[in-house]
Amino acid sequence: MKKCMIIGCGGVASVAIHKCCQNSEVFEGIMIASRTKSKCDALKEKLQPTTKTVIETAQVNADNIDELITLINSYQPDVVLNLALPYQDLTIMDACLATKTHYVDTANYEPLDTAKFEYKWQWAYRERFEKAGITALLGSGFDPGVTGVFSAYAMKHEFDEINYIDILDCNGGDHGYPFATNFNPEINIREVSAKGSYIENGEWVETEPMEIKRVYNFKGVGEKDMYLLHHEELESLALNIKGIKRIRFFMTFGQSYLTHLKCLENVGMTSIEPIMYEGKEIVPLQFLKAVLPDPATLGARTVGKTNIGCIFRGKKDGKDKTYYLYNICDHQECYKEVGSQAISYTTGVPAMIGAMMIMTGTWNKAGVYNIEEFDPDPFMQALNKYGLPWEEDFNPVLVD
Repeated sequence: MKKCMIIGCGGVASVAIHKCCQNSEVFEGIMIASRTKSKCDALKEKLQPTTKTVIETAQVNADNIDELITLINSYQPDVVLNLALPYQDLTIMDACLATKTHYVDTANYEPLDTAKFEYKWQWAYRERFEKAGITALLGSGFDPGVTGVFSAYAMKHEFDEINYIDILDCNGGDHGYPFATNFNPEINIREVSAKGSYIENGEWVETEPMEIKRVYNFKGVGEKDMYLLHHEELESLALNIKGIKRIRFFMTFGQSYLTHLKCLENVGMTSIEPIMYEGKEIVPLQFLKAVLPDPATLGARTVGKTNIGCIFRGKKDGKDKTYYLYNICDHQECYKEVGSQAISYTTGVPAMIGAMMIMTGTWNKAGVYNIEEFDPDPFMQALNKYGLPWEEDFNPVLVD
């Protein structure tokens, strides 16, 4: 029996679990493991009558390596799919090493006390995973994830070299709240309040938060303001895609979101520095997370679409070429299918596909790899099959 252990039971995990249960031929068994077992049990109760996949649940503290090792040894999965917090990546990787179990995640490690995310901590595991004969697949979400697969696909089929990549992440959804985040508030706010950066001629260029703004007309959504952010896949794509001169990441934000965020920053609510409150130490951003709407509850009230993709410029047969690969996803259609909004859907579906690539042996090489280092074709086929069909544009409007 092929089995997958899924660590986490939030919005993205819920989508991935739904999709695993739709794919029982591969996922014959899954274990949902989280700090809060009641959430796992509720999802099992909902899904078990609908699927041939045998669902088990467990309580686990993903910060505790010994607990993880014990649970992995007990269940003996073919792969561990890490959909917990990015702070927990390394403990889960350590447990996978100890048990010689394949590993998949959607976001790179970042320290709990530093708003900084880069791949150096996970890349340091390369030799150990290779010696253990197991695979660690990094970044199997959408961005990072599908954006890397799109880049590998463009490199394989459309270009001899890619010189420029602009990753555009547009959420045209409306949840009706004055202020809420579409995924984990703590991670989201740390990401957008950090300094921006992009890679040009092999060097990082740093910008102030939200300093660089562009306007783009997205198919299915319309014209939106978008801002340059630092994003983790820039680091790996700059190394793995031939010919890169510049790579940037843009994400759309509405003015209401930015105004609320600025006010929260001004009063210290986005800080990750601990403070004392009524004799207890609290982190303001973690407190803010507790009072904001849970992203997992936004699906029923979110309308509109997302459009996420990559614009490539490079050379083919000595001639200049442009190419745009993207996906459009409808919030309400996602909710009808899996009870989730499109942000969780666009991450949860690729998480399931990445685990499937490893479980079936379609992707099979020992070590630690970013997603663009594998053959993109089977993943691209699976995107069409499992709910994230992609579109092509051979004459896109470029970002200046």
